[in-house]
Amino acid sequence: MLGFEKTYTLPFKYEIPNYISVFLEESSITKRCIKFIKRYIYLTIKRQTTLEIYQILPKHRNILWINLSAPSFGDSLMDLSSRELLKGKNIDLFTTDRIAKIFRDDKRFKKIYSNIGLASKNSYSLVIVDSYSTRSIKAKFHIAPKVNFIGMYGYFNGPEVNRVLFSFHQMNHLLGYPKSESEINSSARSSMSISTSDKDIVNKINLPEKYIAVALGGEWSYRSYQNWSKVIENILKKNFYLNIVLIGSGNAHAISKKIFLQFSNANITNCVDRYSFNQTAQIISQSDILICCDGGLMHAANSLNKTIIPLFARLTPEMQLTDCINAFPLFDDTNVNNIKIEDVIEKYNEAINY
Repeated sequence: MLGFEKTYTLPFKYEIPNYISVFLEESSITKRCIKFIKRYIYLTIKRQTTLEIYQILPKHRNILWINLSAPSFGDSLMDLSSRELLKGKNIDLFTTDRIAKIFRDDKRFKKIYSNIGLASKNSYSLVIVDSYSTRSIKAKFHIAPKVNFIGMYGYFNGPEVNRVLFSFHQMNHLLGYPKSESEINSSARSSMSISTSDKDIVNKINLPEKYIAVALGGEWSYRSYQNWSKVIENILKKNFYLNIVLIGSGNAHAISKKIFLQFSNANITNCVDRYSFNQTAQIISQSDILICCDGGLMHAANSLNKTIIPLFARLTPEMQLTDCINAFPLFDDTNVNNIKIEDVIEKYNEAINY
């Protein structure tokens, strides 16, 4: 049926960690079919179906990458990670205002747009569309209505996958497999650049020369660890003079204040909700280790090649990490709060002795 299997079939020839079987068991065929048909019809209405191609060629020098389907910082870092394989190409990015901020000083993207009118003034030889969602196809139609395009996820929709490996293997596929499976698996990781101005702001904080960072809070309760104070207490028992920097967004205000007051005599710096995502990433880059839950700051640490102790729930570490990441992960099937404090301390000891 018009390639309906594309909604749950990996578009490249190699296997990656995925929950495709789980998705197929838990979602009805009817809903999957309807979503596919709606997307196909929308592509047809916008006169785009004949413009879809399946390979990035040498002649495709000026490329626009549309990234609108990944709402979070972490997802965007993962989905756009394979831009590293497009060396020698001129690549612009069209995304949301929120996501645009973390790529403003990127080494691969030449220009960043979040305004359709500004993006449409340029001439492109190819458009990379993140997925065939209505939002992304609408943006493609208004910016470059007659330009050929390829899809990263395309019609693939629903199943959880390792997004970094998906991005790299799909890009490798679109480029004609210049790299082997093992080359991709051993090197795939997200990346990000920190501007000089953001580095200067962080330098003015006067952080200690050596410290560990602890990321507090979280958007989802099952990925928000509530025992950080106990973890910090146990860490300080071994080395009371250790420098600890607390980081996180607005949802970590309460717990950061509690920890800061509880350990008022310890060397703790509270940077929660005081700096931008990129500035916080720079704080992570200067740390020795990041202890965190699965989230955007974990992906920032991975992008900056930092050692991490991440706590996972529901999605296994294999679904979020790659071989070249230096991680000491912990996992629970349902909730990170089921992870024992002593297990976190054990991983911390492993990491500092690594």
